[in-house]
Amino acid sequence: MLQQIGLVALGGAFGAALRYAVSEFLASDSFPYATLSVNLIGSFLLGILAVGLAQNLLTSNMALLLGTGVLGAFTTMSTFSVETIQMFDQGNTTSAMVYVVITMMLSPVLALLGWKVAESVFA
Repeated sequence: MLQQIGLVALGGAFGAALRYAVSEFLASDSFPYATLSVNLIGSFLLGILAVGLAQNLLTSNMALLLGTGVLGAFTTMSTFSVETIQMFDQGNTTSAMVYVVITMMLSPVLALLGWKVAESVFA
């Protein structure tokens, strides 16, 4: 149990640092490109990891490190939620709706795409 917590913590530290780097690189006052990017990239990568785990190409410990740790800290539903509320609060209703629609439609699509790419590569 402690080993698994350590793996998640290690992966989480890396994922959080990576998310911070992306947010600095894609910082924008007009639209939350950084959060959108990490959530879409994370969805795609988690689709790949899910196939790797299902096909026993990854151990459960690697899935904890990479999926729960790295990607769990890299992606962020809470920031997405707060940014959406802030856009609505500031009267940027159209931008908020675009943000929600893009995130909610493309995240599952990219997870599926990652899944299909992994199935074709690992088959």
